[in-house]
Amino acid sequence: MSVRKLKPITPGQRFRVVNGFDTITTDKPEKSLLAPKKRSGGRNNQGRMTTRNIGGGHKQKYRIIDFKRNKQGIPATVKTIEYDPNRTAFIALLSYADGEKRYVIAQNGLKVGQVIVSGKGLAPEVGNGLYLSEIPLGTTISCIELHPGQGAVMARSAGSFAQLMARDGKYATVKLPSGETRLILLTCMATIGVVSNSDHQLLVSGKAGRSRWLGKRPRTNAVRMNPVDHPMGGGEGRSSGGHPRSRNGIPAKGFKTRSKTKASNKYILERRKK
Repeated sequence: MSVRKLKPITPGQRFRVVNGFDTITTDKPEKSLLAPKKRSGGRNNQGRMTTRNIGGGHKQKYRIIDFKRNKQGIPATVKTIEYDPNRTAFIALLSYADGEKRYVIAQNGLKVGQVIVSGKGLAPEVGNGLYLSEIPLGTTISCIELHPGQGAVMARSAGSFAQLMARDGKYATVKLPSGETRLILLTCMATIGVVSNSDHQLLVSGKAGRSRWLGKRPRTNAVRMNPVDHPMGGGEGRSSGGHPRSRNGIPAKGFKTRSKTKASNKYILERRKK
């Protein structure tokens, strides 16, 4: 992982920090694993805007990712490490011994030619998919299932990881990237290692146009609106009095919106840090 700071030959490049892409091995994706990606521009089926600040952006194809790692016991060779416009992490193209190809989230240290496998009775090596019941305590893991067979839902973004803390009965105690400590069933799967592209947080866009390339439209600050448009709008000058809240009036900055009777509350041992 590396980043490059560009020379300031234009105003937009003065503060621009870009990814070095030194781990990327090809810019041609596997055609059989591409799917069309339709853009809504934040509009519903009546053409009315239901989500603001979305629209435009470069045309993209979706990469079909194997989050379930359910092809177990069959070794796969890493063919390429690729950029994915749909996520912050890099992805790896696997070629299985039976000829099938699949994309997975790439971990830091994964190299072309490396053989990885998922299933039971495996060594806890980077890229391997194991059940929580077989991973040594203290191991750094990512791409974690929340329910058996569901597929990875946690610790999937660039540079994120969790840690397996303990095992008790049919549950494992996992410390998640948010700082939350939670019980997860031992029959859930996880991948060994830290998610790739850990330098993603160091990138600087440099200009507003790059946000437009990514499909993000300008967002107006609530304090600058009129009272009819937002609870925090209005007043003379930049008067930002009152309590911070959303457009619908729900308080922000520390207001708890999680249901006190939610079924999964009993699995959370320690809440995420504020």
